[in-house]
Order: sequence, then structure tokens, then C-alpha cells
Amino acid sequence: MLYNKVEICGVNTSKLPVLSENKKQELLTIMHNGTPSQQKQAREEMISGNLRLVLSVIQRFANRGENPDDLFQVGCIGLIKAIDNFNCDKDVRFSTYGVPMIIGEVRRYLRDYNSVRVSRSLRDTAYRAMQVKERLTTENNREPTVEEIASELNIPKENVVIAFEAIVEPVSLYEPVYSDGTDTIYVMDQLGDANDDTNWLNGIALKEAIHSLDHREKTILSLRFFKGKTQMEVAEEIGISQAQVSRLEKNVLKKIKKEL
Repeated sequence: MLYNKVEICGVNTSKLPVLSENKKQELLTIMHNGTPSQQKQAREEMISGNLRLVLSVIQRFANRGENPDDLFQVGCIGLIKAIDNFNCDKDVRFSTYGVPMIIGEVRRYLRDYNSVRVSRSLRDTAYRAMQVKERLTTENNREPTVEEIASELNIPKENVVIAFEAIVEPVSLYEPVYSDGTDTIYVMDQLGDANDDTNWLNGIALKEAIHSLDHREKTILSLRFFKGKTQMEVAEEIGISQAQVSRLEKNVLKKIKKEL
């Protein structure tokens, strides 16, 4: 994988420095309170000392087919923005604030070079919403809700949702979603045809299998898999122990698998 190579953008990643949290706080304090020369030196040290953070973030985008050098440069822009806008008065680690900023910058880059075309007005709305989101995140030390972003932009919240959805990068059908070390499951493996005859045949078989269960077994099945309750919650509701619920649940699933 290209992300494992030692040199990215002329930077030897194996020799990148690592700053402690105390050192980061010290440099950030100097950037805000030191002399101009001290501020400049502290800023440069802060940037070089967090390049490993950029490297770890861009590895999340390893399967996008993008050039690691390009993503690293874009990630560095996000890092610099995070450093320049970080509020030392907030009781938060720099990495907690910096990682979302770097990710946001990379995602903006990927959106700009997206193969799916989005109207300029919708893209402008999305950019303004992202700016508001970043500002409110900085001010409140948390991600704002859709309602808060919509209120700042004075537009319906539905428009914010549509704008965000429009700029989400498409997922490749060949993107892996699970791997146990041998067989890999891709997105396309989870897609099905609603008109496939096997779908309604399986549906009929499943209904018949459930119909053959007794009342208590149906109740457990409904509470566990349709209402999402835990085994402990099911046990309390029907008046038996959690161990009994676990045993009955296994038996129910075995019966259904046998019928299918």
C-alpha cells in the first residue's frame, strides 16, 4: 500500500517527531502570548510535530484511489487551520479538535474532484453549511445539530440535509465492508434485486417458520429482533431469567434455520 511508504511529499515519515500533550499546550500558549518571533517558531514546531496526526487521518482514505501525496498536502492544510483556530481556553485535547478539521479538509478536496456533478447553488449551500458547522464546533466544543446550522443560515433544515447529502462522495461497489482474513465482503455483495424470485420465496418460508413457533418463542423473537431489546430486558418483561432467554433464543433460531 502506498500509505506505508516511508516518504510522502518529500517527508520521511519514519523520522516525524511526536509531541506530548503538555508540549502541544506549551506551544499553543506561546503562539497566543509570545513575541512575534516566538509565535512563528512555536507554530512551525507545532505543525511539524503533528504531521503524524495528518498521516494517520489520510490512511482512512486509503481505498479511495487518491494519491497519498495529494491527500497529505490537503491534510496539512487542515492541520494548519486547526492550529491557527484552536482555542486554548477550552478544556480539550488538540487532537480532538484537529482530527475533524483535517478530515473535513480532505473531504472537501474529494468533493471538489468528485465525478458526480452537483449544482453550484447546492454546492455553495453545502460550503456555507460546512463553514458554519466548523465555526459552531469551535465555539461550542461539539458538533452542532442540523437545526442550529439551518438557523445560522436562515434556511429550512431540509435544505441543509439535502446539501450535505449532495456532496457525500459515492461509495464504490467494490469497497470492502468486512473481511475475516480470508473472504472479503464488498458493497456489491450486500445488494439484491427486489424482483428476485428467491426474495419472496424466502419471505414465505420465513413466515411459515415463525408461524410454527409457540407464543413465548414468538414473543422473544419479536422483542429481541424487532424491538431491539436486550436479553435482560426480555427476561424482565416475560418473567424468566436471562439464561433462559438466551437458551430459548438459540432454540428459536435453530428451528427457523432448520425450516429454511
